[in-house]
Amino acid sequence: MLRGRRVGPAMYESVIGLEVHAQLQTASKLFCGCATAWAAAPNTLTCPVCLGLPGALPVLNGRAVDLAVMAALALGCRVQRESVFARKNYFYPDLPKGYQITQYDRPLALDGHLQWTDNGEPRQVRIVRVHLEEDAGKSLHAGGADADRATCLDFNRSGLPLIEIVTAPDLGSAHDAAECFRRLRALLVAIGVSDGNMERGNLRCDANVSVRVRGDVTLGSRTEIKNLNSFRFLEHALAHEIERQIRVINRGATIETETRLWDERAGETVVMRGKEEAHDYRYFPEPDLPPLVVGDESIAALGASLPELPGALREHLASRYGVMGDDLDLLTGSPGLAALFERTVADGADPVAAATWITGELTRRLRESGCPIEALKVTPSSLARLIAMVSSGTLSNSAAKQVLARMCKTGETPDAVAAAEHLAQESDVDALRLLVDDVLTGYPDQIAQFRAGRKGVAGFLVGHVMKASQGRANPRLVDQLVRERLTGIGSS
Repeated sequence: MLRGRRVGPAMYESVIGLEVHAQLQTASKLFCGCATAWAAAPNTLTCPVCLGLPGALPVLNGRAVDLAVMAALALGCRVQRESVFARKNYFYPDLPKGYQITQYDRPLALDGHLQWTDNGEPRQVRIVRVHLEEDAGKSLHAGGADADRATCLDFNRSGLPLIEIVTAPDLGSAHDAAECFRRLRALLVAIGVSDGNMERGNLRCDANVSVRVRGDVTLGSRTEIKNLNSFRFLEHALAHEIERQIRVINRGATIETETRLWDERAGETVVMRGKEEAHDYRYFPEPDLPPLVVGDESIAALGASLPELPGALREHLASRYGVMGDDLDLLTGSPGLAALFERTVADGADPVAAATWITGELTRRLRESGCPIEALKVTPSSLARLIAMVSSGTLSNSAAKQVLARMCKTGETPDAVAAAEHLAQESDVDALRLLVDDVLTGYPDQIAQFRAGRKGVAGFLVGHVMKASQGRANPRLVDQLVRERLTGIGSS
């Protein structure tokens, strides 16, 4: 327990460490052949092994080991030639065996780091360990027929392959913790280890946090905030918990070492249970699994297979193409999007426009359809052509979005779609000048107002020209011609 000294909030500093759980992208579970599919009917992806039935024995998934080693190497960790699985004993309804197979005192990998730059400031967080473990099942407190009086259990998640990445307590603010989580996700997705889908629970974070008076070297009593599945929740939960701990200390009370949950609706952390210590779990080596041995040749081959890491990719995209901000974050978080961007630019697209279209409208279309980028029907050359048509005024932005929607479904070229849908903008100067003259003859009062100095009326007239063209006229050219005509009228 830490008994506090009464000082102002600015005199405190927070100390934060993260435990990130990432589901590995395998076809089957960690110790059995059950599928890892999403949204299957409850309790249909189970077998005696993942349900812990008597006599069932686990068999380790080799692909899960490869992915875990790749994650460790990408984080600069030292992969141990021999690691050991252990039983972590605790009793929750969604843990069918009464224990979880994980790694404890001899994990897969140790001593790595994660580096990035935030607003020009270098950041580095030490990675204490990366280890393999199986997931638990899922307790369903709502949606069932008996939800008002019973909790349902779905064991489809039981036995899914996870890695746990444990950082050192090197993070000093809620913002830094959220950014660290964001960078870890980008790294895991970039190397193909995890899909990073937080809505499905495939990436989750526990945060350990304490506060102390600045200058102190001893750590304060910490709390753990469990099961945070968004960057925003992590940052908000930590910000609240830091403030709560400071208030507790300043009123002379002590910080209880406990596990808490984030209540987004109430905007506060709430007590879940007292914090367990390692001895509470009664770890012991898993008797049904031999030590995991990873040879030097395997480590070298897996290291050589790693793609360009997000940090290097980020620097490359920023320095070569001038991509910045959110566009840069999204591109470096998806190898497929980054590759599409570079190929689109190679086919002649403006880099900034390409980044905007790919991270904006195209990403939205992919998200809505649930289509992976590998199945995308839009080619880089077609996308480059679409961007060029917008730049030249052949298509308006709104029309281009309609064209892209059809391109995503059919794979047609933008020229073909624009012609079929009659979406191409009219940019013929002579034809538009006739249209402008025709429309203006119907608005003598507005022309008189313009001559009297009310220049804003020009926008009103531009709108009516666009309406007369059924939205097909080039708006920039219409604006130019209307103003030229009004100026000519005003000076005549």
